[in-house]
Amino acid sequence: MRKSWTWVKWAVLASSVWLTGCGTISTLGKLESGAGAEASRMWDRWVDGNGDIAVATTWERKVKSGVTANDIEQVLKQVASERNMKDVGTLPLSKELEARTGQKQKLLTVYSFCTPTTARRMVDFSPHMAAYLPCRISVVEKDDGLWLYTLNMDMMVKMGRKLPSPLKEEAQAVRDTIWEMMERGSKGEF
Repeated sequence: MRKSWTWVKWAVLASSVWLTGCGTISTLGKLESGAGAEASRMWDRWVDGNGDIAVATTWERKVKSGVTANDIEQVLKQVASERNMKDVGTLPLSKELEARTGQKQKLLTVYSFCTPTTARRMVDFSPHMAAYLPCRISVVEKDDGLWLYTLNMDMMVKMGRKLPSPLKEEAQAVRDTIWEMMERGSKGEF
């Protein structure tokens, strides 16, 4: 099944290039090296997710059994501190819903982090990047336990127009910090 989808992906790409002509070819020359491979991975996740764009554009980690929501919060904040990323807020959605309804809710908490200088430079590079600010990691309770979700930061670093230096290195550092938060948070690694 995977081979047939690979063929379909290339057919769609070839058709797009043929239909849009020089504009597509011109744009391809402005992209980061590896943009096509990252787009292909996202396509595969989109297909595997039955067309759910959120599956294609996010990272997820199953939290190790025994790791509590409090453990996760402490690890996320610890990694942020270690990597000079600012903790800019917590949105305890499940607690808010409990307060509104009086009924116990499955855990849903959104943690927000930012590196202000890098954020400003990214928005100067592309004002649309403001829609991705700040970086967020959500803790979601499902029937099989806790999960972590965040935006696929490789889209920012690998798929778009070439980032100028030092912005590229700064964006990579933010990406690496979020990756580390996901990895360590899911394992409760202080």
